[in-house]
Amino acid sequence: MNKSIFAGLLGLALSNLTLAAEDINLKDVIVVASRVAQSPENVIGDVTVINREEIDRAGQSTFIELLQAQPGIEISSKGGAGQQSSIFLRGTNSNQVVVLIDGIRVGSSTSGSTAFANLPLAQIERIEILRGPATSLYGQDAVGGVIQIFTKQGAGSPQFNAAVGYGSYNTEKLAAGFSGNIENTQFSLAVSQMYTKGFSALKTNVGINNDKDAYRNLAFSSSLSKKIAEGHELGLQLLSSDGRSSYDGPFNNYTNYSDMSALSYSLFSKNQVTENWKSSLSVGQGNDEDNSYFAAGAYGVSEYKTKQKQLSWQNDINLPLGTVTLLYDRLEQKLLSNTAFNQTTRNTDGFLVGYLATINDHSLQANLRTDKSSQFGRNNTGSIGYGYKLTSNWRITGSYGTAFKAPTFNDLYYPSYFDASDPDYSYVGCDCWVAQSDPNLKAEKSKNIEASLRYQGINNELSATLYNNQINNFIALNQFYFPINVNAKITGLTLAASQSWHDWQLKTSLDIQSPENDNTGKLLPLRARRHGVINLGKSWGKWNVSSELIASSARYNDANNSTRISPYAIVNMTADYQFDDSWRLQGRVNNLLDKNYALAYSGSTPYNTPGANVFVSLVWLAK
Repeated sequence: MNKSIFAGLLGLALSNLTLAAEDINLKDVIVVASRVAQSPENVIGDVTVINREEIDRAGQSTFIELLQAQPGIEISSKGGAGQQSSIFLRGTNSNQVVVLIDGIRVGSSTSGSTAFANLPLAQIERIEILRGPATSLYGQDAVGGVIQIFTKQGAGSPQFNAAVGYGSYNTEKLAAGFSGNIENTQFSLAVSQMYTKGFSALKTNVGINNDKDAYRNLAFSSSLSKKIAEGHELGLQLLSSDGRSSYDGPFNNYTNYSDMSALSYSLFSKNQVTENWKSSLSVGQGNDEDNSYFAAGAYGVSEYKTKQKQLSWQNDINLPLGTVTLLYDRLEQKLLSNTAFNQTTRNTDGFLVGYLATINDHSLQANLRTDKSSQFGRNNTGSIGYGYKLTSNWRITGSYGTAFKAPTFNDLYYPSYFDASDPDYSYVGCDCWVAQSDPNLKAEKSKNIEASLRYQGINNELSATLYNNQINNFIALNQFYFPINVNAKITGLTLAASQSWHDWQLKTSLDIQSPENDNTGKLLPLRARRHGVINLGKSWGKWNVSSELIASSARYNDANNSTRISPYAIVNMTADYQFDDSWRLQGRVNNLLDKNYALAYSGSTPYNTPGANVFVSLVWLAK
């Protein structure tokens, strides 16, 4: 990072205190849609919020299983807990989604994706999901959307919390935390541990691949902030998650395992410079590390570590009509690996001008951003959105936006082990070989248009969102697993509704989509044309019970649509009993009907998914 810029901005933060935290309650606002705190009824973007209460109700679910129950999201997993997992937001690739932890990017520069299986729900307070291109807000890669994760923060009187649980597959979980507010200082400390013996990732009877693939995780998070004057706050945030997962691979007589770690930390300063000017500065880093030991190291070790240094300086200026946002951010990506990549670093400087206004029944949002990359030069993106209140309950919105994504280091520079001129090289098409690269790949660029109709009542909500996302130079894999540029077109309709009456709660969503390779007309791998969720809950007295149905139509495992993955529907149930203000007992049954289904294949062999399984936990909260 340019030391003069870094030192100047950091000095400004510490001496002039360039902006303090807004006196807002995150529970009442949405941030991800504009980078400015907004009331939900004024948001133009297509957003879902998962609060801590919903996370608690999910029981032993993993992070990716929780996302699976949200509108617009499909998942793929190569086995059980800790195995490689992917999400497809509005039909886009898993690496076309920006994942932020307390505002810091965390992900791999080789795969371009985030290790979702290694993100611990026990450390998370809130998740905001923005569907649709958001490069004009967050920079490169946000072709499908943004997932913003907020870790636990301190508030109110100091309190302790703890939880212990046990379930099927010898799954064990422990968690504890201490958080609160003392005078002008907020703090939070949390630690969690889990272990599961698991089950065989591959559905096979061959060799060691028929064993149980265990996973363990140890995670820690902390936050500390202090109001040093009215409207001025300094703070720091940290999340660390370390996991080890056994997995099935090409060496059938040996155990393979992978050590994964994610680390996010930042130092921030938030200040109210004047009555109309709020400014925030954050400096941080996100690390992603994956070290795989083939045949327990006997056949070698692959090491991949991504470091992403980040600086963001945002200024929000209130005008007589609306708010202008001026932002500069810098992203420095560095790859450390025992694989000989031709290039291992790249830097991007981004500049954003945004405008946000709500005037009577009208809402307007506009963003213009330019990113200068050390690899791909300058890329300009923009978006404009409009919303209008038809009545006190009904609202229409529409938006148009562009986005771009730079190819990953794997796409561009992974060493070539095969000679494409060799007529025998076609045998590469199995999971045991790694794709070659193409240094001439172009950056992906997209144009998205969408419209929605929304209803919001006191106890019910309804929305219908229609979108079309045209992605040029979409990076796909051919039949030999080599990355190539094609064009993709994703059209879809997302329907979502929720209703509360008396002691009943209903939440449901349905996605109808056509995520296609525009060159061939075939479906993009692992994406269905239809998928949906129904969740029905009932409360009475100290009891809360809910049931959940998750269903998907057929998908294909490969770009040629030759390996079909059958449709499926699974039922999950949860129940909890609140003894008093401090103690709660919770139970969850996943895949209640013991459905045999698959989310991905290795060649012609499916990866296993959990059968009917149970988990019971006891939660304690003391103030």
